[in-house]
Amino acid sequence: MIQRKQTIWLLLAALFNAGLFFFDLYRAHIMENNVDTLKQINVSGHYPLLLMALVITALPLVAIFLFKNRKRQRAVTVFSVVAVVGFISVVMMRVTNFAANHPTATNNTYWIGSVLPVISIVFLIMAIRGINKDEKLVKSQDRLR
Repeated sequence: MIQRKQTIWLLLAALFNAGLFFFDLYRAHIMENNVDTLKQINVSGHYPLLLMALVITALPLVAIFLFKNRKRQRAVTVFSVVAVVGFISVVMMRVTNFAANHPTATNNTYWIGSVLPVISIVFLIMAIRGINKDEKLVKSQDRLR
């Protein structure tokens, strides 16, 4: 059913992933021509990150509407977790390359956008647990018939 607990977790995961479009992932101050410049990494500045952010935002929303087929819903949610982990790894590679190309950068900080995928993974795992509980409940009801 669409009004189950996992729907809330999937919706929260999609909302946190959508936050990637509004918050920076990484910020650093760089001295260019004796001027302190703020450089940031965000999803809109890198095409592969943008595509991955779109996918990891859409997958939980798609999984919400697969409530009639719990096995497929679980598979899409697990794939979403894998996609978010892939997104995090691409962000880490991008930040590492950025830091290597700008060795004089100061005040290097991960920003709010870098925490959102991690929180999303937690919500996706909670959704998987809810889907598994529903599957177990349906199987136990089938045994009683």
